[in-house]
Amino acid sequence: MNYPMIHACIRVMNLEKSEAFYQEALGFEIARKKDFPNGCFTLSYLRAPGSEFELELTYNYDQAEPYVIGNGFSHIAVGVENLEESHQRHVEAGFEPTDMKGLSGTASFYFLTDPDGYRVEVVRRS
Repeated sequence: MNYPMIHACIRVMNLEKSEAFYQEALGFEIARKKDFPNGCFTLSYLRAPGSEFELELTYNYDQAEPYVIGNGFSHIAVGVENLEESHQRHVEAGFEPTDMKGLSGTASFYFLTDPDGYRVEVVRRS
């Protein structure tokens, strides 16, 4: 049997702000959006062009306090061919990426933080 990844879910405080972050910072597109007024929540599914994997943003109408990410959540990751150009674009756009780092001495990744504090690793694709 084959179990391909289909989506990951994160809960967000401001759906429009989070959608804008993933669209502007990473070029994701809204694949579909479902509102459940009786359940008091909205689901927004975003994906990178050409990818089947989706990031599900869950917005609960009545959430008053920011979600506690805790020490169990680490990050999601995206790949990019030109890491330096991507990093510069994120700097210029005001997304405040971390410095580029590498586990073997050569820079191969950096991190962005979304509006809710979730970390996104941007990895050099080889």
